[in-house]
Amino acid sequence: QVQLVESGGGSVLAGGSLRLSCAASKYPFSTYCMAWFRQAPGKEREGVTYTNPIMGNTLYGDSVKGRFTISQYYAENTIYLQMTSLKPEDTGMYYCAAEPGYCERLAVTDFQHWGQGTQVTVSS
Repeated sequence: QVQLVESGGGSVLAGGSLRLSCAASKYPFSTYCMAWFRQAPGKEREGVTYTNPIMGNTLYGDSVKGRFTISQYYAENTIYLQMTSLKPEDTGMYYCAAEPGYCERLAVTDFQHWGQGTQVTVSS
């Protein structure tokens, strides 16, 4: 069973940056697609980005392209989400997710393993 623990959330002003971390209980990166999702109050959970194993190809949601970057560090069993130029609409709970194999889309229903989330609040 893969266990995921997110950290790094907090409160920032618009235009600021944060880096989120997701630590895995075991090393799944060589066989798992790793992703970040977020959920704002009263809204559905939406995909932010994913990275596929081995090849490391990525996909970003339209609202975060050019501002967010996903990266993975095998030696640390950790993936990161670097967020820059943050906007108030980026506010929400951010979740790390893992799915065996390769991803071709950002769909909540495709992912089996989830962390508990870390809160990001961006104020104007």
